[in-house]
Amino acid sequence: MKKILGVIGGMGPEASAFFYDEVIAHTRAGSDQEHIDMIILSHASMPDRTKAILTGHEADLLDAMRRDLKIMETAGAANIAIPCNTSHYFYDRIQSMTRIPIINMVRETVKEAAATYSRDGEKPCVGIMATDGTVRTGVYEKELKEAGCSVVLPTPARQADIMSVIYDDIKGGRKPDRDKFESAYRELKEAGCDCVLLACTELSVYTRYYPAADDCIDAMEVLIRESVIRSGADYI
Repeated sequence: MKKILGVIGGMGPEASAFFYDEVIAHTRAGSDQEHIDMIILSHASMPDRTKAILTGHEADLLDAMRRDLKIMETAGAANIAIPCNTSHYFYDRIQSMTRIPIINMVRETVKEAAATYSRDGEKPCVGIMATDGTVRTGVYEKELKEAGCSVVLPTPARQADIMSVIYDDIKGGRKPDRDKFESAYRELKEAGCDCVLLACTELSVYTRYYPAADDCIDAMEVLIRESVIRSGADYI
């Protein structure tokens, strides 16, 4: 039986459009009616997640999330996807606001990294490419360490490159700078990482322009898969 998927998006809008396109592309369907029903709320005016984390001014963001969750409850969503990694810093507080299960993008991505790259019982070394907010709060680092993985973070210079790709390029409506992305990826690999997490949905959008290496795990792809499966459709 199919279930309605609620999507709290707009963080940013291009990432949400990418999420929608990819859910359609990865759903086994031979007609309109075989696709899953989605309620997509593109809340582009949602306060910036990284800024809220770094400044401690979280109230407006949480109030906005609470209102959006009420909309999802009224509309009959069975599960909720939030295609924004940084927002998962607030996951427990957001989940406590609703009875609807919210797919934990971070936890599912970490499970994939640990399962895919473990060798002979040894957990992988994982690199993280994400926003300053995601990196500084350790939302991925905590989950990875609990899963037994070791973690490598970018140096400040490479983290600045990642933020530039996310904010200056993709959120700014420009084609991403491939050299900046690749320099950050190479640094993590040279530090001994078995795989690298693309832990920002704007970095998922990057793959629309340029391919990422095979050992990159895209958190958006993981969220898409979980969204399709939990909505009662076949993921392809």
